[in-house]
Amino acid sequence: MSGSYDDSVGVEVSSDSFWEVGNYKRTVKRIDDGHRLCNDLMNCIHERARIEKVYAQQLTEWAKRWKQLVEKGPQYGTVERAWCAFMSEAEKVSELHLEVKGSLMNEDFEKIKNWQKEAFHKQMMGGFKETKEAEDGFRKAQKPWAKKLKEVEAAKKAYHAACKEEKLAISRETNSKADPALNPEQLKKLQDKVERSKQDVLKTKEKYEKSLKELDNATPQYMENMEQVFEQCQQFEEKRLRFFREVLLEVQKHLDLSNVASYKNIYRELEQNIKTADAVEDLRWFRANQGPGMSMNWPQFEEWSADLNRTLSRREKKKASDGVTLTGINQTGDQVSQPNKHSSSLSVQSNTVQSVQSSYNPFEDEEDTGSTVSEKEDNKIKNVSSYEKNQSYPTDWSDEESNNPFSSTDANGDTNPFDEDSSPAMEVRVRALYDYEGQEQDELSFKAGDELTKMENEDEQGWCKGRLDNGQVGLYPANYVEPIQ
Repeated sequence: MSGSYDDSVGVEVSSDSFWEVGNYKRTVKRIDDGHRLCNDLMNCIHERARIEKVYAQQLTEWAKRWKQLVEKGPQYGTVERAWCAFMSEAEKVSELHLEVKGSLMNEDFEKIKNWQKEAFHKQMMGGFKETKEAEDGFRKAQKPWAKKLKEVEAAKKAYHAACKEEKLAISRETNSKADPALNPEQLKKLQDKVERSKQDVLKTKEKYEKSLKELDNATPQYMENMEQVFEQCQQFEEKRLRFFREVLLEVQKHLDLSNVASYKNIYRELEQNIKTADAVEDLRWFRANQGPGMSMNWPQFEEWSADLNRTLSRREKKKASDGVTLTGINQTGDQVSQPNKHSSSLSVQSNTVQSVQSSYNPFEDEEDTGSTVSEKEDNKIKNVSSYEKNQSYPTDWSDEESNNPFSSTDANGDTNPFDEDSSPAMEVRVRALYDYEGQEQDELSFKAGDELTKMENEDEQGWCKGRLDNGQVGLYPANYVEPIQ
């Protein structure tokens, strides 16, 4: 056996055994590897914690965006609540994943960091105290045996050299006997050389055998000392392995949400919310709020009054010069190139009134709920889905089939030819100074202190257009409100 030991220069390595000189370095290197593995495990946990955080943030953003889209979309009733339950689930799961992130970093990561600091002690000159102690222990245990091994190698080398010299001397002697040119004196010298070579072989062999015997006698003590240092390294490594197993089990508990009671409750609640969706109930609600079950302000005979005259005067600025006025419609006639989405009147030429009425009755939708078409269209904008918000609608329409907006294949019937793509240029929040009770369907009613949104500036008659927080759109006196600072 041999090895590359510092005190054994010239000794060749013959095997990969632990007992070879210098091969203890793999055991010593394991201590440094243990410190690096602690860093690797901390990095692994840190990356997983970052993933948990990003996932939680994405869940929250997804839930917020889709909750707004569903609430503003056309879905209603119990199915809407069931749909929104998915967003609630995402928000709760997001909180749990943030808790997972916190547990990984505040508990597991910190635990490994503190254990590493306690187990490995850095030296001033670099490296770790534990590594140096193991290195010194192995050196001390191996040094006596390595010294004897060096003697054995030297004795072996001398013996082999003597054997080689003996063989060479015998060969020369044999060849000289066949050479008649050699005198007896030269032959005698060759014979003496052979004799000396044989004596050297015996002497070096005896020394070689003796050094081997001494090495064999030192081997048990050498093995005992090496075993002792190795067991110390084993115990140090056992602590690390057991600690890693303990930490990994704790990480597993933090990641395993299946055993968290609140996580199970989230999906139990989600299932209950979905099962409470009732198509019959939703249809009943829609009939009462959007269908035949709605109240109707049926037309009745009305006497002329000064208020009516005021209203007509207020609307004259929106009236065409030689047309007729149809109240409650948000679409102008053929001669108006840019219809106003928030207009409360429709001006058409007298020769086109009949054609308009033949394809669409402007009075059909005005009295259903006691609100104007303008209010309905504003509510429809709020309730449009994400898919419909990106659609554009034509600004002009006619009775021709190619341009007829009523021939749309929109299954939901939400496409409205009176909608515009753009919103008002400027909206300002205002506060009511006095109570006001709307006298017509296109006027707003509010109390002093209520807040609303001004959508259009004051007109010549002192009226503004605004929207209440409940979505109702209408007109109100400009001097009844003040801007909110």
